[in-house]
Amino acid sequence: MMGRSPLLRAGSLRPENLGQHALALIGNLCFTLFVIGVLIFTIIAATYEPEDPLFHPSDRISTFLTSTSNATFESDNTFVKTGEDFMAVNQTAFNTFINITDVADSTELAGSAAADCESEVGKPIDCRDPEVFHAMMRAAIEKFKDIHFYRFGKPVRGSEDNNCDMAWRFRPKEGKTASLYKDYRRFVISKSVNCSLTVIDIGEYHSGVNARKRKPKKQAVFEKAPQSSDALPIVGEMVNDRLPVVESEASFKNVKYLYYTPGGDRCKSMNHYLWSFLCALGEAQYLNRTFVMDLNICLSSMYTKTGHDEEGKDFRFYFDFEHLKEATSVLDQTQFWTDWNKWHRKDGLSLHLVEDFRVTPMKLKDVKDTLIIRKFGSVEPDNYWYRVCEGEAESVIQRPWHMLWKSRRLMDIVSAIAAKMNWDYDSVHIVRGEKAANKELWPNLDRDTSSDALLMTLKDKIDEGRNLYIATNEPETSFFDPLKDKYTTHFLDDYKEFWAENSEWYSDTTKLNNGAPVEFDGYMRISVDTEVFLRGKKQLETFNDLTRDCKDGYKFRCEAY
Repeated sequence: MMGRSPLLRAGSLRPENLGQHALALIGNLCFTLFVIGVLIFTIIAATYEPEDPLFHPSDRISTFLTSTSNATFESDNTFVKTGEDFMAVNQTAFNTFINITDVADSTELAGSAAADCESEVGKPIDCRDPEVFHAMMRAAIEKFKDIHFYRFGKPVRGSEDNNCDMAWRFRPKEGKTASLYKDYRRFVISKSVNCSLTVIDIGEYHSGVNARKRKPKKQAVFEKAPQSSDALPIVGEMVNDRLPVVESEASFKNVKYLYYTPGGDRCKSMNHYLWSFLCALGEAQYLNRTFVMDLNICLSSMYTKTGHDEEGKDFRFYFDFEHLKEATSVLDQTQFWTDWNKWHRKDGLSLHLVEDFRVTPMKLKDVKDTLIIRKFGSVEPDNYWYRVCEGEAESVIQRPWHMLWKSRRLMDIVSAIAAKMNWDYDSVHIVRGEKAANKELWPNLDRDTSSDALLMTLKDKIDEGRNLYIATNEPETSFFDPLKDKYTTHFLDDYKEFWAENSEWYSDTTKLNNGAPVEFDGYMRISVDTEVFLRGKKQLETFNDLTRDCKDGYKFRCEAY
């Protein structure tokens, strides 16, 4: 009897008990359905990945890149994301910054011993003195309130007896990217009769040129570095993007190589170029081969002043070649062919020619030849490099986005502009130009981005008196003059000094270009303008915040961006 179901026990079938049992059964059933629903939702949430245009199936990317349709959808190819944009920000690691309480006051270091400092007044400042070092650190932390400091380098003598140069690594307090920055400035210091040190002035961004040189790792520094900081882009460090050199004949012949002949990708948009380049680099990784690359880029007409494609642009103008060559094995094609012609007959080095993109990387895995050449024809789109990574190869070849970062020279200009505003600014991206003129696709854009409309929109979003960086394709910045009554406005061209003839960027790129000056071209402008915008504390986008029109110009297909 004790093993019977409760429903069969005596009295359980009485009329007054039936309602209670029914309610209990319904409650249990509802709870079971609830648990199942939660379980299903949890599984979906854990496995769902939102669409990212960079990671669509390759056939969809192919359609996107090769389309010549006149449909209302118009893609925005102006700005390209690279590896550092996909790096997760480890906020816990970045919390290990240097506080002013970590730095001793110079008076504490001086001690309580009485000293006659009158004889020291006017003498050269000893930049190696710990009191000087700590006074400089405290002055920097107190002045630059919108950044966090992670490392201070030891001070060195400046240009005169009363100044010292010091470098530091930092990150904006509200930084959204996984990057560190380096600055070095000149400090003017005085010593009073009571032995106290005073920092009279701190120079402009990168003014402390004597502290610029990268310090040897063995040298002591004052540091609270984030974990794995060496894996982060450090903007402002000296760049070593010299081309790799083959050390010897023996080292050359013991390596396997992959080379792609020029295809239809040349002179296409930067998005197209990278999608193809990373496919080739991914295949080289899969085959465990050194990728032989052409560092000469053809810049698409969409980025040039002339409106024509321009050859002869160096890969290193736009991307971080130092990081690339440290992350994987690459060799400049000029160096490669020089060595190949010198040694391939002598050492019996063979090549394997592939003339069909449908020959998958998997079929080349067991090729023993020293060199594999993929040859591309003249018929588009079959001569696009990225076709190699489509179809069956798509699930095998992983594009190594983490190996490709933006040029640190360009990013140093971004840092310099942000530093001019003390990293304390809001930003707005205003699209006008051809889109504002096209009333059929963007009927409200011109009106919504007029100066009067902007004043009305911004007053509820940006506090009056703030630094406001305006990233825009509007050629006449005077168009935005009415905003100056409420904000301190800033534009890219306000900072031409950072790519002018006497700038670090101009000097470095001229050396890269064999002594010929390099134009700060349309793609560089777009890249810098966008990156400065992205570092604003508040960021307003045209098609999210300023207008009812859709980014792609089709008012019935608006999406959140």
